[in-house]
Amino acid sequence: MRAPGAGTASVVSLALLWLLGLPWTWSAAAALGVYVGSGGWRFLRIVCKTARRDLFGLSVLIRVRLELRRHQRAGHTVPRIFQAVVQRQPERLALVDAGTGECWTFAQLDAYSNAVANLFLQLGFVPGDVVAVFLEGRPEFVGLWLGLAKAGVEAALLNVNLRREPLAFCLGTSGAKALIFGGEMAAAVAEVSGHLGKSLIKFCSGNVGPEGVLPDTHLLDLMLKEASTAPLAQIPSKGMDDRLFYIYTSGTTGLPKAAIVVHSRYYRIAAFGHHAYCMQAADVLYDCLPLYHSAGNIIGVGQCLIYGLTVVLRKKFSASSFWDDCVKYNCTVVQYIGEICRYLLKQPVREAERRHRVRLAVGNGLRPAIWEEFTQRFGVRQIGEFYGATECNCSIANMDGKVGSCGFNSRILPHVYPIRLVKVNEDTMELLRDTRGLCIPCQAGEPGLLVGQINQQDPLRRFDGYVSESATSKKIAHSVFSKGDSVYLSGDVLVMDELGYMYFRDRSGDTFRWRGENVSTTEVEGVLSRLLGQTDVAVYGVAVPGTFKIQKTRLQREGFDPRQTSDRLFFLDLKQGHYLPLNEAVYTRICSGTFSL
Repeated sequence: MRAPGAGTASVVSLALLWLLGLPWTWSAAAALGVYVGSGGWRFLRIVCKTARRDLFGLSVLIRVRLELRRHQRAGHTVPRIFQAVVQRQPERLALVDAGTGECWTFAQLDAYSNAVANLFLQLGFVPGDVVAVFLEGRPEFVGLWLGLAKAGVEAALLNVNLRREPLAFCLGTSGAKALIFGGEMAAAVAEVSGHLGKSLIKFCSGNVGPEGVLPDTHLLDLMLKEASTAPLAQIPSKGMDDRLFYIYTSGTTGLPKAAIVVHSRYYRIAAFGHHAYCMQAADVLYDCLPLYHSAGNIIGVGQCLIYGLTVVLRKKFSASSFWDDCVKYNCTVVQYIGEICRYLLKQPVREAERRHRVRLAVGNGLRPAIWEEFTQRFGVRQIGEFYGATECNCSIANMDGKVGSCGFNSRILPHVYPIRLVKVNEDTMELLRDTRGLCIPCQAGEPGLLVGQINQQDPLRRFDGYVSESATSKKIAHSVFSKGDSVYLSGDVLVMDELGYMYFRDRSGDTFRWRGENVSTTEVEGVLSRLLGQTDVAVYGVAVPGTFKIQKTRLQREGFDPRQTSDRLFFLDLKQGHYLPLNEAVYTRICSGTFSL
């Protein structure tokens, strides 16, 4: 940051030297000397250390913007972009199911999705209708939402961990006219069948379980075999700013919210990851993340649909199979969340972990304490840590491997990407404002709420919000940078260093992390209260050494230390399958890392 007054002193120096008739080169040299001597050397140091990083980041932004503009002008959508990929390489592998070994070429994925589109149009569905998709991550999952999109129908992608009230809530709020569920989810659907509207049409995809076919359920696979696999005769008039599908975000203060993903957002997220980490068409990406979230379905699968990469899917992460899969399928890029990296490091050393060809790992939540241990043990040259959310307009990425950082914002050209950290009351997360009524920007080293300026005409700056208008309005603040502007509130506290690198600090709201999911404490309270006969229940996240934390209220400050409270404490022992008392001995073992939750 330039020292106050340094620029003014330089200008005055130049003016005086010019009036004295001294040569211009002397004037420039003298001005530079005054600038450096008055504190400008700090800014010059930042320029020298970050110029290369910032120029590369700028080139990525420009490239994504130009690609988006070209597709918008041509009236393209994600299905149409995929169609061009199919024409280029119909016989190349598009999707591989690592669990079953099943392989789909681009031509096969195209044919399957065409059958889905033709079938649902034949059944009377029209562009703008919503169909909920509730099955585990496998090639059919991609083919289903892609086929619905070809028909202009919007998919609501349901989290396969949802059960009972939350599942019924998500189905109800989606406005879905139909539900496609996997045979493996039949029991979960049966639990909520009494809460579903009679008009909801149900389709089962995949093998039916021992309980048999649910009443009034159509067998989708049989119907697709009879459907045409030819491209649609008439393509729906959709554009890049129309809705593609809905992804349910973990509610920080309640039940999940359906975030709207338009075609341009899908493209932007996939393209940003592709160019930021220099992925190539020859790369093979290993994706063991849930396909009902944006990391697995957009950053991962998006490389297949938009850029023609082969993507290897595994419906559930397996620490013991991870590197074996990478070797078997010649993967060069892998996706992760922080927990995956920790689980892999706890595995015994095996031959495959050094025999793979993986050069890049892309994800978020890799803690600084194990960052270098992960790269050194497994020989992964580049970590592509990033920060983002399905609906946000302020995503950032670590493009140069800075350990611990989730991204950066330029200190040289901060207005190119209008995101900021602003001061908040850390207890209430209320925005702090100055005498003009504007928010107060954070200085280097000060934690603050990450916000992004909204511009609905700019596909990189737009905020499409949620199906719920009230939920959308809660994520927008006004008069933040200047009077009358609008910004997206991320809900996350980050801190930025002098060079513009950003580090994740905390997540606001009542949530905690559990196996890669942000879990709402409100949801857990509802379930426990019902099980305990509507007893009042308080659920809160506490800091456990080696996991994420959420700071909230007196109970959280007490944590789970039995010496700090007179309450009886329990923990879930997954090996024994029930809760056990948490005493001082167990507490000490957890904190030392010898006992793993």
